[in-house]
Amino acid sequence: MLLKLYPKNNNPADLQRVVDLLRDGGLLIYPTDTMYAIGCHGLKERAIERICRLKGIDPKRNNLSIICYDLAAISEYAKMDNAAFKLMKRNLPGPFTFILNGTTRLPKIFRNRREVGIRMPDSPVIQEIARLLDAPIMTATLPHDEDEDTGYLTDPELIDEKFGHLVDLVIDGGMGGLEGSTVVDCTGPEPVIVRQGLGDLQE
Repeated sequence: MLLKLYPKNNNPADLQRVVDLLRDGGLLIYPTDTMYAIGCHGLKERAIERICRLKGIDPKRNNLSIICYDLAAISEYAKMDNAAFKLMKRNLPGPFTFILNGTTRLPKIFRNRREVGIRMPDSPVIQEIARLLDAPIMTATLPHDEDEDTGYLTDPELIDEKFGHLVDLVIDGGMGGLEGSTVVDCTGPEPVIVRQGLGDLQE
């Protein structure tokens, strides 16, 4: 099912519907400031396991990522030293994934790797949903084959056609992008860019 949402002035009932779906353990496809993504309530292990199966992810080998509404929320689920906090404050919201050590507030499925990817997209739709949910949103890129039409990653109607039966809702936030976020590992003594994507890190 496709639900049209806008950068602002959305019907509160539509937003509440999305939040209720996440609280009930549902899966959602939504726009970010990079690409369309698939996500669920970040504290509901069964929903996270559904996404891992859909993506073919082994959480013991792959880092999982969450979207947080603000830096205060990030500090609940990830350990930040002063340098990491300042770096994130300079660059968020924006097209970055910061890898940090997770806290015990995350479900057991995250603790297999001890690390967690942190996203705070510059995308009003998902920011508002995260604020209303008052919890992290587990997030992952959409599955895609290299030889497949890129429309299935960028066009919400085509995304709904391909993935609509696998998730509970697809949010139409307009055309999406094709470039992923810049990934910054902050678990060592110095931040290291492990993947250069859309974001240009301000150090």
